[in-house]
Amino acid sequence: MELKRRSLLAAIGAGTAVAALGGCGTGTSAAGSADGRAEGEITLLTPIYEGADGKTLLEKEILGGFRKKYPDVKVNVDYTTYQQLNEKITTGLAGGLLPDVMMMGVGWIPPFAAKKAIAELPEKFAAAHDYEKRVLEPSRYDGKLYALPVVLDTRIVVYRKDHFAEAGIKKTPANWAELRAVAKQLTKDGRIGFDPFSIDLRQCWETFLFANGGQLFSADGKKVLFTDARGVEALQFFKDLVKDGSAVYAKKTDLGAPTNVQTGKASMMMMTSSALWRQVGEQTPDLIKDDKLGAFILANRKPAMLQGGTLVTQSASSKHPAAARALVEYLATPESILGAAKQRGSVPGLKDLSDSSYVKENKFVGLSLRSMGDACSEGGTAAWMEIREKIKPTLEPAIVGNQSAKDAIAELGRLAEAAIGRM
Repeated sequence: MELKRRSLLAAIGAGTAVAALGGCGTGTSAAGSADGRAEGEITLLTPIYEGADGKTLLEKEILGGFRKKYPDVKVNVDYTTYQQLNEKITTGLAGGLLPDVMMMGVGWIPPFAAKKAIAELPEKFAAAHDYEKRVLEPSRYDGKLYALPVVLDTRIVVYRKDHFAEAGIKKTPANWAELRAVAKQLTKDGRIGFDPFSIDLRQCWETFLFANGGQLFSADGKKVLFTDARGVEALQFFKDLVKDGSAVYAKKTDLGAPTNVQTGKASMMMMTSSALWRQVGEQTPDLIKDDKLGAFILANRKPAMLQGGTLVTQSASSKHPAAARALVEYLATPESILGAAKQRGSVPGLKDLSDSSYVKENKFVGLSLRSMGDACSEGGTAAWMEIREKIKPTLEPAIVGNQSAKDAIAELGRLAEAAIGRM
């Protein structure tokens, strides 16, 4: 399977998949213009709306409203997971059979826009709603709009207020030196002070990189920037925590299971998302009732909150571009976004929804929206889909083994430069 995936990526890099699309990059096809009548049968590929509740939300409520507005459009839904999404898209791209509408992660737009796999959207869509300023940046490539945000997934630090109070700690850490000291102070009796490893290592390291004033790539996406001292320091900080005994890689928790912060086995958790509020409400509601959970934004040289999420975009090869574009626009309406955000515990990226009861009730969502000025996103290069998969396996040996942080970052830099060179 891995060999097959690498072959697909290599084919895309060489441009063979683009040829299969017939060079359609404008959102039009032999079936008509994207500005024409919305009609026909289209397919939506989505990694969200999980489970029975998500399926009901999408097919009954959201698409139910879409059908009323566009009765001549039939939407078939192809559900997948984020773990399988890239392979599904690259397989369809290589075969020239992409779904009409696709949901993608932040960082994914430049790679697929560069290969003309997705269609440019009208700029008026960006002004249709009151988006948080930072939110639309991952939806653009080369200054043009290719996607609209559906939900945001931010990365914040969650901590136990009761643990802080017991230790006499009166404020949250303002920088890494304070964070390390607090983590040491809170580590005792089998409890770790800090759990940075229960979230994806790629996203955690990136957040520390951004908080250290570092960047992943140059503005044009052609130069690797994370190999400087700031990238090395971000990885070294993890090694220092492990050396202190205040973080343990083997004690990370599985996705969906009660986290170490919930069970009291850790005093701080980094990085988690606003969805933890929903999970706590279902699994350990007394923590919310008794006001035992707080949250803050990671900072060192600057505050930094990683902004991920799910975007919706249109295939450039759709035979029904008007119908596909209409669905993209509809999935990004406030009503559709709010439903998806509630179902996942995610952050809606519209100022229109800031006063909704959902935002007011989920304190992690509220913190995320107030901190959008400190938001940073992964990606930024057309080679991102290849590079992103190499980050965890390349950096992990520096944490669990004897490799130095400098050597691990240098190796990741070489892999990234090679991937960019193939584009």
